[in-house]
Amino acid sequence: MSSPERDELKRLVDELPEEEVPQVLADVRRHLRPVHEVTWPPVFFGSIEGDGTAIGARAKELLAEGFGQ
Repeated sequence: MSSPERDELKRLVDELPEEEVPQVLADVRRHLRPVHEVTWPPVFFGSIEGDGTAIGARAKELLAEGFGQ
């Protein structure tokens, strides 16, 4: 769902003359915060010792107890 302001912004961008696109794009980029690169896998992967079968075998039990909530 978009806000009316976002919808208007999209409409105005589509109406920009092509020669103004680079300058407007540069202006918009100055307003954005840098997006940090997501690393994969996350650092917590492999943080538990074992082969995972013990947790897998108890999955229903652990979930019933509220694990992960």
